[in-house]
Amino acid sequence: MLEETDRQIDNARVRVTRHRLAPGAHTGFHRHEHDYVVVPVTAGRMRIVEGGKELFSDLSSGVAYFRPAGVEHDVFNGGDQELVFVEVEIVR
Repeated sequence: MLEETDRQIDNARVRVTRHRLAPGAHTGFHRHEHDYVVVPVTAGRMRIVEGGKELFSDLSSGVAYFRPAGVEHDVFNGGDQELVFVEVEIVR
C-alpha cells in the first residue's frame, strides 16, 4: 500500500479525510477549496512541495495545525514508517 484515503465525513459543514502514506508515498498535487486542519495520528516527517519549494515538517501525534485554502501542494511521507493523518476541511 502506497497511499490510502478514507473519506469519513462529507457534509455541508465539514469534510474529514483520513490519509495513510507508506514511506515515500505522496498525495499528488492538489489544492484545497477550504481552510483546513491536519491532525497527525502518527508521528513522522512530512515533506511538502509547493510553489517550487520543498518544506519539511516533523509531526507529533495529536498535535494539530492549520492551513489556509488555495495553495497547490503535494504531500510526501518523508520518513521511514507509515504516516497517518486526519484532514478536516472547514466547508462552512
